[in-house]
Amino acid sequence: MLSINNLSYFISGTPLYEGASLHVRPKDKIGLIGLNGKGKTTLLRIIHGDIQPDSGTIEKANDCTIGFLNQDLLSYQSDDSILTVAMEAFREAVDIQRQIEATLSQMETDYSDKLLNRLTRLQEEFERLDGYSMQARAEEILEGIGFRTDQLQRPLREFSGGWRMRVMLARLLLEKPALLLLDEPTNHLDLPSIRWVENYLKNYEGAVIVVSHDRTFLNNTVTRIVEVANKTLTLYEGNYDFYVKEKELRTEIQKNAYENQQQHIRQTERFIERFKAKATKARQVQSRIKALNRMERIEEVADDTAVVNFRFRFNKQSGRHVVTLKNVSKAFGELKILENTDAQIMHGDKIALIGANGLGKSTLLRIIAGQETVQGTVETGYNVITAFYAQHQLEALTLNNEILDELRQSGSGKTDQELRNILGCFLFTGDDVFKKIKVLSGGEKSRVALAKTLISEANFLMLDEPTNHLDMISENILIQALQQYEGTFVVVSHNRHFINQVANKIWYIEDRKIKEYPGTFEEYEYWLGKQEKAGLETAKTNQPPKTRPAKKPINNDKTREAKALHQQLNRLEESIQQLEEQKATVEEQLSEPANYGNPDRLAELSSRFDQLEKELANLQADWDDLAGQIDAMESGR
Repeated sequence: MLSINNLSYFISGTPLYEGASLHVRPKDKIGLIGLNGKGKTTLLRIIHGDIQPDSGTIEKANDCTIGFLNQDLLSYQSDDSILTVAMEAFREAVDIQRQIEATLSQMETDYSDKLLNRLTRLQEEFERLDGYSMQARAEEILEGIGFRTDQLQRPLREFSGGWRMRVMLARLLLEKPALLLLDEPTNHLDLPSIRWVENYLKNYEGAVIVVSHDRTFLNNTVTRIVEVANKTLTLYEGNYDFYVKEKELRTEIQKNAYENQQQHIRQTERFIERFKAKATKARQVQSRIKALNRMERIEEVADDTAVVNFRFRFNKQSGRHVVTLKNVSKAFGELKILENTDAQIMHGDKIALIGANGLGKSTLLRIIAGQETVQGTVETGYNVITAFYAQHQLEALTLNNEILDELRQSGSGKTDQELRNILGCFLFTGDDVFKKIKVLSGGEKSRVALAKTLISEANFLMLDEPTNHLDMISENILIQALQQYEGTFVVVSHNRHFINQVANKIWYIEDRKIKEYPGTFEEYEYWLGKQEKAGLETAKTNQPPKTRPAKKPINNDKTREAKALHQQLNRLEESIQQLEEQKATVEEQLSEPANYGNPDRLAELSSRFDQLEKELANLQADWDDLAGQIDAMESGR
């Protein structure tokens, strides 16, 4: 479907790719991974045609349409409703709908055959494009990724960048291109929306290339991993977990091959050095020099793992009770977030605060931090020293500071060598520590802000989406740091792998109350699954029986009973026939141009049509039951 051949791309003379190749097959689900700054987004832009490679080719099939979700779309603005923006995916159908509306308007005064024929052609084309269901499909996807029904008619401009990105994702999914390019699609999604997108992509008919640092998302959606490293693309046939195991195996093989080759090179060089002055060995020496020159050198294995070897300590231990919330209520106007809720954070708690966006997770974190006024009381315990990390902390960094200076000013009292050790844990090594904050990428700024938070000597941390903009190595560093952290923390995150590695309690907001599950995220999901299954079983058990004709007890006078059942059956058949006639009439009215041009009338007819279909289905089920009884009776069963 798409083929990348010997691709090379340079930035200021430095190669980002050299001779990279990749073949994308129809229905491929590919996860594109690698360190930040290695060219993942650049590759997507090259495939999309936004950037031209310096050499190599990208060949694609004639029917290969490409849709690209990228971070630039965060700034997209429109006064149209989010439903209208999403439905731009159906450009052709929407255009025909406008033509139909214009034609209907003309027909109010002009009843010519020419206009009637035009309307017929347009309606046939609109039906071929499945135009009658496009709004329902757009609503389904928008609600699937987290929008409420009452939000769909609100202008796109009223929403934040993250929510606008969701609308762009919905539009892209509705377009159904042959190849979907997704750059960090989970960054702006909550857990329910991430799960919805996972299910959608698993069943997506086209191919997908997704850049993501969410390993759980990759495990649930992709079947191939492509690693961007060493200026090339390396393919692994499997999901992310398979990649980890396979890469470990390949790395071990390469490491052994490299060490064996280096030992052979050293032995050969010693031989050359020892005998280069001896005439009797001249031929052998020259032969070995040529062999060394011809040798294809095996690359040394680069260690892309990072281990945190600094323990983040603090001078004061907090008391047993860190924060206590009593009868806390919080509302923004008519929107109630919390209502008379209680909760307690104890020393040593590692709490993950999870749930859908809009329920108040970040608000609750600010309440705990004392940054929000509330009804009720929020009590901070003895010796509690707090530190708060959120995305706005990136803006609080001093742009003209060097990284090392920024950490010096954190007030931790640590020596330069200690600070450099800490920065090394966060992948700032050597002269990197002298880089200015203003030249750092978003991910690098996140690492600096996280390092400042963790060395602040605080014994209680509050972290709001700390893994956003972090690559997998940086995320692993944060996981190790929090696993070693001896204090208490509350973290808001949608990253399931991260939560499962660091949390020993799960908090969520339900019915404006803080609810707690005392275990890991994996245990919580298992418990939640059992609760949902039990709820479904209870709903089935408590469901009132469907209305069916009462089965009359069989008595000795079978003839009389059979006659009564046949009478009931005849009455049902008459009712079914009447409903079918009514349905046909409504169906005919739905196809009339005058009704189609009247939205209110069209909605009324559609509602009536759906009601008739439901009533028919119920009567047909009743008929089937009754016919079964009669058949059983007449067969002597």
